[in-house]
Parts: sequence; structure tokens; C-alpha cells
Amino acid sequence: MIRLTNVSKRFSGDASALSGISLEIKRGEYVFVTGSSGAGKTSLLRLLLRQELPSEGKIEVNGFDVGALPRSRVPELRRSIGVVFQDFKLIRRKTALENVAYVLNVAGASRAEQRRRAYNALRSVGLNHRLHTLPSVLSGGEQQRVAIARAVVNEPALLLADEPTGNLDPDLAVEIMRLFREINARGTTIVIATHDRDLIERMQRRTIYLERGRLADDRQP
Repeated sequence: MIRLTNVSKRFSGDASALSGISLEIKRGEYVFVTGSSGAGKTSLLRLLLRQELPSEGKIEVNGFDVGALPRSRVPELRRSIGVVFQDFKLIRRKTALENVAYVLNVAGASRAEQRRRAYNALRSVGLNHRLHTLPSVLSGGEQQRVAIARAVVNEPALLLADEPTGNLDPDLAVEIMRLFREINARGTTIVIATHDRDLIERMQRRTIYLERGRLADDRQP
């Protein structure tokens, strides 16, 4: 599913975000990426999504050679990837249903198909009673569940999450992790970047440790 071979990422001023990273994540795995602020967690996710290109090395995601991928095929790669952010990134003027359906609208699905699949995605995260509610009325946990529904409505092969519980209290964080576990059980590969070590210990999953842009450890539970 994911293979990085000697991947480095440098920004202007020769600042290095990642250095010599080699790792493999198999299809269907559930993996945490952790490290202190500035360790390279977000940079790694951005490379997988091709929001950034590597300075060196090779990145393969779901059969795509990400660094060599023509710009015209980037949407094809991204259709196979769902993304969940710490700050939800919901469209404030759209209801929960409209936020989730928007992804399908961009993909060209019919209006009836958009509503059906968006409803099913929201139902799967326990929000079928909040379909027509604006984000401003939803709690933080509900907003994150809408974001998760939006990320999985296309049934992606890979789900990336960047600090998805960073703005949630511990009980809501556990609830969100339960949803990720259910999504993973359906076959989706999951990679979560987080600095929450307590959460990692509780979940007992493979954990990749980054330190100053380098791979410091790779532990199985």
C-alpha cells in the first residue's frame, strides 16, 4: 500500500523536514506516526497525499509512483485517499449532509447518488439525526465525525488523519478512535499522525516514531 525508499524533504534555507526515511505499510494496516512538534509527521502525510514532492527518494502509494506522477493524474491518486484534519475543515455554510455530499459532487456523482451515499456515511458515524445541521451548531466531536464521514464516503483505500483528536477531550478521542477501528475493519488502511502517547498506548497498534525528521523507531504492539 505505502512504500518509502530513502525519502528526504528539504525546504528553502536547507531546512530538512524528513531525512532518509524508508518504511513500508501494508494494505489493511492501522499505523500511528508520532514524534514531537517538528518531527516531520505532517510533512510525511503531505508527501503521501502529494501536497509536497520529495527532495530525494521514492514514494509509492496504492500503486502510484507519487513523485513521478503527472499533475493530470494527481486527482486520481487523491480519490483513493481520505483525509481527516485536526480542525475539521468543514464548509461552514453547508449542512452536515451537504459537506459530505460535496466530495461526491466534485467527483461527478448524480444528485441522488450524492444524497444516498452521504446519508449512509453519516449514519455509519452515528449522525443520521444531524443531517441538516450546520457545523456551528455541532459539538467538536460531531464535527469530527462529519469530517470522518466525508473522508470515507468515497470508500478510499487509504485514510490519512493529522492529529484528529487534538481538539477533543479524552472521552471523545476514544470515540473517534473507535470509529477509525471500525473503518479499518472494513479493509481501509489507516495512518494517523498524533503526539498523544497515551492514546497510542491504549490502542496498541504499530507505531512509527520520528525524531527531527528521521525514523527513530518502528514498533509493533
